[in-house]
Amino acid sequence: MNYQDSSRILIKVGSALIAPSGTGCSAQYTLPIARFIQQCFEDGKQVILVSSGSVAAGRQHISCKTSKPSVAQKQAMAAIGQNTMMANWMRFFDKPCAQILMTHAELRDREGYINIKNTINELISNGILPIVNENDSVATEELKVGDNDRLAAMVAILSDSDLFLICSDVDGLYTSDPNLNKNAQQIPQVEEIDSKIIALAGDTTNPLATGGMRTKIEAAVKATSNGIATILFEGSLPQNFENFVKGSSIGTLFKPQQKSLSEKKHWVKHTLNSKGIINIDKGAVEALIHKGASLLSVGICSVSGKFERGDAVDIHCQQTGKIIAKGLCQYSQSTIEQIKGHRSEHFEKIIGYIESDVIVKRDDLVLLDLK
Repeated sequence: MNYQDSSRILIKVGSALIAPSGTGCSAQYTLPIARFIQQCFEDGKQVILVSSGSVAAGRQHISCKTSKPSVAQKQAMAAIGQNTMMANWMRFFDKPCAQILMTHAELRDREGYINIKNTINELISNGILPIVNENDSVATEELKVGDNDRLAAMVAILSDSDLFLICSDVDGLYTSDPNLNKNAQQIPQVEEIDSKIIALAGDTTNPLATGGMRTKIEAAVKATSNGIATILFEGSLPQNFENFVKGSSIGTLFKPQQKSLSEKKHWVKHTLNSKGIINIDKGAVEALIHKGASLLSVGICSVSGKFERGDAVDIHCQQTGKIIAKGLCQYSQSTIEQIKGHRSEHFEKIIGYIESDVIVKRDDLVLLDLK
């Protein structure tokens, strides 16, 4: 997809572009990005901005003697820096900007997920630029989305964006690390993100950043599997934005795949963190893959992890150990330990009640890549 074909664009801007010196906020790279966003508005396009940078923006105010701040120090930096980061963006626009802060708690809750979606749509319909960031000042490891690449992909999906732009400090995906191999070649287009593409990704070397090339590829997987074209490019080069608007190729384009999952199933697959594993026998594997069945307790061999009713779980083949599916569980881990291997008509005798005849309903279950 090119610029002309898009109607709703999500732009993710990394910390290296917000704070090139590692502290505070700078207009050096954000001003050209803001000009591009303004161009989008003038061309009748809708824009959502996911911006990193709150930790870097507040770093100078918190004493830190090492290059790797502690969790508490990062949270304090984010608490101070979020306002600075927002002010840095708002000064570029003559229209209102809205701040949306979230943790994984809001995204993994179905009602919270829908509320965020509705809020973004309402802001856009009123001509307001939504600026999204993870709520780093309060998020614990359990509640963190993990990085803003992943967050941006989730927001691109829930907001029904048709183009996802990852503005980075690298100019796309390469055949190998260009910092280590001078013969590395840029890959202009990726038809499908397979294991070979994922293997090309490395990790970040920026102490203030939480992601690297791997998180960008993972974000592209989430977005493209939901039919969203994704482009990774160097956001520090103003000409990239100018060339893109003119129809020229920039960075690496990850082509969108045909959307095959419902919104709910995509939410289960890409937004929820699995809390445990259910191992099932060959008969249950066959029923899930080839018969479109729900997961029944009679096919369960063992359970691991600690999860409650409504949590996401991974479903594995007991014989091969391979992950088969992911879904929302109708019973807790402790309850499944009691009813595994039994038919539903025996539930009441074993545990005293029947919450559901199945362990994972088909509508709450997503088959995973079996390649």
